[in-house]
Amino acid sequence: MSGDRIQILVAMCVYLASVIVIGVYYSRRANESSDNYFIGGRKLGPWIAAMSAEASDMSGWLLMGLPGLAYWCGLSDAIWTAIGLAAGTYINWLVVAKRLRRYSTLTNSITIPEFLSNRFREKKKLILIIGALFILVFFAVYAGSCFVTFGKLFSALFGMQYQTVMIIGAVIVILYTFLGGFLAESATDFLQAVVMVIALCAVLTVGVIAAGGIPALVDNMKSIPGFFEFFGIAQPQLVDDVQQIDAAGRPLFGTAGNYGLLAVISTMSWGLGYFGMPQVLLRFMAISKSSELKKSRRIAIIWCVISLLAAVAIGLTGRSLYPAALLTQSDSESIFIIMSTGLLPAFLAGIVMSGILAATMSSSDSYLLIASSALSRDIFRGIFKKDATDRQVMIVSRITLLVVAVFGIIIALDEGSVIFKVVSFAWAGFGATFGPIILFSLLWKRTTRAGAVAGMLTGGSMVFIWNYLIKPIGGVFGIYELFPAFVLSCIVIVIVSLLSGKPDQEILDEFEAAKTFEC
Repeated sequence: MSGDRIQILVAMCVYLASVIVIGVYYSRRANESSDNYFIGGRKLGPWIAAMSAEASDMSGWLLMGLPGLAYWCGLSDAIWTAIGLAAGTYINWLVVAKRLRRYSTLTNSITIPEFLSNRFREKKKLILIIGALFILVFFAVYAGSCFVTFGKLFSALFGMQYQTVMIIGAVIVILYTFLGGFLAESATDFLQAVVMVIALCAVLTVGVIAAGGIPALVDNMKSIPGFFEFFGIAQPQLVDDVQQIDAAGRPLFGTAGNYGLLAVISTMSWGLGYFGMPQVLLRFMAISKSSELKKSRRIAIIWCVISLLAAVAIGLTGRSLYPAALLTQSDSESIFIIMSTGLLPAFLAGIVMSGILAATMSSSDSYLLIASSALSRDIFRGIFKKDATDRQVMIVSRITLLVVAVFGIIIALDEGSVIFKVVSFAWAGFGATFGPIILFSLLWKRTTRAGAVAGMLTGGSMVFIWNYLIKPIGGVFGIYELFPAFVLSCIVIVIVSLLSGKPDQEILDEFEAAKTFEC
């Protein structure tokens, strides 16, 4: 291994060690109770709540998936996705955050399935079971996408075998999540959010300078048909999924494709996913005071806009600097790595590479922790052993964490996995399963338990149906599965709620009380 690679590895190992130390530091407090382990005792400050929510949400997708998408087919797909995510972030903090903080405290709920079950005062815990099972399925997929990122990073940097380093990364994440729970996760996520945004801005800055400045960069992008357009899309010429190059070594593109209104709606619908993301919603529930959410909202949206725009710009800049370096869509997700190691001094590149580790770990720890809480608290204590002690819940939680991590590792064994595609499916699953019912349960008091059950089942199942059966038809049916699944879930919630009778007066009174509940 060269001297430069050793410096990069040292910088990354220092970062990994610091994360594990944080996990150890918080382990004692986390183990005092399951409330502390799963939601930090509702003691997050506004900065940690905001930054950890965004870091856990974005994952390695922000530093690898989104730049890779921009590198592969240009501005349109990536920028409309970024706009949708920024809009969804703002609306979620504005509309959902305070109401959910108050309502979840009033109903003494510390997980999303538990909140929905308590919201409708379930006796037979059907909502609890449905919510927990969907969380287990989709978070296994999500964790897998994070482990893919880890494996690709170390494989590309050091030539290590992909599967080996992917498993090592998974073990590190399991270790500090196992020890410190939600408090360790949130504290490390704050650190990781800082590292991520600095890494993005640093790589973009040196990339633009290396490309000859913004005018030269724009001219280069415009030379590729559809690459620098809002309503057009570049079409790499492929043979067996590999982009072709000409005799001079330049990548070949076909005629620009049309990027119409349906495509814009499809990509912007990513923003709908925020209303159902447990890792984000838990931060709303865990903040120390509901009055601090306004400050958190401002912090979150500023971080989100800067990070998303920088990620897109890195992909565009990378195509100008390294036009033929990455010839498959899977490989294109390494453009951030190539730019970092090619343009920065070795030790600084290692620090920037830690941004990818930060993004990956900040998400995977959230996914594992929420999945473990779904089984241990929602199903084990909520259904099978209602008198379970905190110690028993914690034991089941950690066993579940290990099992979900193993499933994530199995999903991540395929080195050719495209991070963007894996994340998009899991994102749609959560957005459609939980997003509509979270909105209706907080904003429409006429929502019934039957409507909630029907809406969750419709949204979650439609993601699978649309993705695997309808989407392959193409044309208008090629839209991102989150949009039709989300809309159908909303329609079903309204119809079934209206047909199933008015909710009990106690539920209606509690709904009104949550509007002004002080916490």
